[in-house]
Amino acid sequence: MQKTSIFPNKILLAIDDSEEAARAAQKAVALANGTDSELHLVHVGQLPNFLMEDPDILGFNRKVYDEIERDSLEALWKLTLQVKAAGGSVDGAHFRVGNVAKEIVELAKDLEADLIVMGSRGHGRVRRAIEGGIYDLVVRRAHCPVMTVRADKGEEHSGFWRRIFSSSSTNSG
Repeated sequence: MQKTSIFPNKILLAIDDSEEAARAAQKAVALANGTDSELHLVHVGQLPNFLMEDPDILGFNRKVYDEIERDSLEALWKLTLQVKAAGGSVDGAHFRVGNVAKEIVELAKDLEADLIVMGSRGHGRVRRAIEGGIYDLVVRRAHCPVMTVRADKGEEHSGFWRRIFSSSSTNSG
């Protein structure tokens, strides 16, 4: 008979190299250590839409794919070390390439994860409509609960607006 618990047995930490992901990693490590849960990491290398929509084109753009794969593996390796440095134990580091939300949801299901932890940039509706929200898709499609860790108050939009104003001022001159 399987023992039921309110605490997760397996946590999947979906990470990229953002500040929000670093905060999510801290929360996931604390939760995994506090509940004696397995902690798995996943980093998904996001392919450009033209590569995801037409797999036959991959042969012509192998350099692009290889570069994305190399950068993504390096990010996973660095973040695995950060989790370990924060006192966490990594039970599995998983690498995927493709549609980020889809890959996270599928891996969580394959691992039979009880919880997905990921960073959220805390965007408002307008910004989310512009950039899209991977965590929104994961929350809607995941078989298990999803914990999103947001940016600190005051940091939510500062980088976005700085990019908007700096890019518009350089393009207007």
